[in-house]
Amino acid sequence: MLSGVGIICFAASYSVALVLEITRLLFRSGVRGAVMLGFAGAGLVAHTAFLYHRAVEAAGSPLSSEQDWYLLAAWALVVVYLYLVYYHPRVPFGLFLLPLALGLIAAGTFFASPLPVAQEPASQVWGFIHGVSILLATIAVLMGFMAGLMYLGQARRLKRKRPPLLGLRLPSLEWLEKLNSRAIVVALLMVGVGVVSGMVLNAGRRGEGADSLPWHDPVVLATIVMFFWLLIAVVVGAFYRPARMGRKVAYLTLVSFVFLTIALVVGLALESEHWETGARGKGVGARDERSSFPRFAWERTLSTLCVVAQQRRRPWPAHGREAWEPENEEHSSLAPTPWPPTPAAPYPPTPPAPHPGRRGVA
Repeated sequence: MLSGVGIICFAASYSVALVLEITRLLFRSGVRGAVMLGFAGAGLVAHTAFLYHRAVEAAGSPLSSEQDWYLLAAWALVVVYLYLVYYHPRVPFGLFLLPLALGLIAAGTFFASPLPVAQEPASQVWGFIHGVSILLATIAVLMGFMAGLMYLGQARRLKRKRPPLLGLRLPSLEWLEKLNSRAIVVALLMVGVGVVSGMVLNAGRRGEGADSLPWHDPVVLATIVMFFWLLIAVVVGAFYRPARMGRKVAYLTLVSFVFLTIALVVGLALESEHWETGARGKGVGARDERSSFPRFAWERTLSTLCVVAQQRRRPWPAHGREAWEPENEEHSSLAPTPWPPTPAAPYPPTPPAPHPGRRGVA
């Protein structure tokens, strides 16, 4: 029964809840809140069932693939959304959290790898700590991003002395400021735990003679850069009080979101061994099987564009395009083009037209 639950089920439920959140800006309704919570709750139930089925049917460690990580992050965001809506029903948190959750689901579905990490008893505990800590750091940064946008919008409205929009009742500036500052601290702690646990995992693999993750890996570098940024933000806020108050802390959370986005894009777009070192165990697909996954569709698209651009720059012979027939049509798109091209034969000069006023001049 659980095998029939797909990603489209809970993604559609979250999309309907988001549409209902948007309608709060247009008109008022007495039953909309219950319907919105119903769709979001039904989506969360389907989401939980889908993750449970994935954990039970996993060939390696349960919920250890890159795709599972994105789906777990979206699941946690929806849980936070339902919690906030329950205690603050008039605040449209869904306008900020549900798009982030849907974005994580889309990234995990179309770009992330579904291959689970192989089971290794010596590193299961540290792998769990590593994955959960990075997951909680991601949730903290996304919560800070939401609070930062709300703070800037609320501060701008109060500065211009405008009434709030219909259905857009934001929390107080004090509450948003506190959420911003705490989100940065929690994100720093969780990223720090993730970096340390990752170092322990790498040392364990090296001691067992297995493949270890190099320090110059793009995902590792992006995570370390994000850690140092959060560390600088917390240290500056600790010694310079205005940095953790007002708009400054909101800007810090927005920049932290930019660093998080860069780290996620680097993990999806660039060649990384972060998810591959653990996927080389028994019964788990190798690296060659990942090339057919939609994550690497951008490479095929880029190569196609390069071939098209090469064909457009290729000069045609002087006798016209129709007279050009390659000897091997199968590899004609990759055949080298002689350079420089053969110059065309010069045309005979056209005689000048006679002047209309001069006729019969010998």
